[in-house]
Amino acid sequence: MSLLSPEDLNAVVLSLRVAGAAMLIDLPIAFACALALARGRFFGRNLLDVVVQLPLVLPPVATGYALLVLLGRAGAIGHWLAPLGIVFAFRWTGAALAAAVMALPLMVRPIRLSIEAVDREVAESAQTLGAPAWIRLARITLPLAAPGLAAGALLGFAKALGEFGATITFVGAIPGETLTLPSAIYLSTQSPGDENHALALCGVAVVLAVVAVLLSDRLSLAAARWAGDRR
Repeated sequence: MSLLSPEDLNAVVLSLRVAGAAMLIDLPIAFACALALARGRFFGRNLLDVVVQLPLVLPPVATGYALLVLLGRAGAIGHWLAPLGIVFAFRWTGAALAAAVMALPLMVRPIRLSIEAVDREVAESAQTLGAPAWIRLARITLPLAAPGLAAGALLGFAKALGEFGATITFVGAIPGETLTLPSAIYLSTQSPGDENHALALCGVAVVLAVVAVLLSDRLSLAAARWAGDRR
């Protein structure tokens, strides 16, 4: 008899969906933040750095509660969005948003380091030749920072895949809607005699994590080789 029920498989699929959506939400934001922190010289730069890193040091439950206060149906922002049909609390989209918030700091760091490693003289030479900012960004910075983008994307995906605290606080654990794999593991550990079920779910989580790490390494190496060819 299989230890994984159809509900468990739905939780796995939902986790992959949430992690993929979180990665797509974060990627342009992470790149913009990394670019600003790596190249920008502006008032409030340190504050931006603090805000980006905040989810790393705050308890995930606090982050989830802050999202609930802001984006819940009666929240400061949520009560304006609800009449427009935009609802995040207790929806899978809210799980993706919570995972994106928690994954953002881990995505920004490798992208920032990759941008900082790009030789400024290359972009300055292009500027001297009359290349506008968007051309320099698209043809120089982005290609040369590709390894960091690849690493950041997969790292963010892996983090979002395992996100629990902020997610369960913001959207709960509703089967078929917000019950992700980490939430399913937690609920199994709270049921006496369900240890084997919890172990089976943990095994699935380990397999997904290992695959994500291996893909991250492969993708980073491929992106590094591609960026090297562009130099």
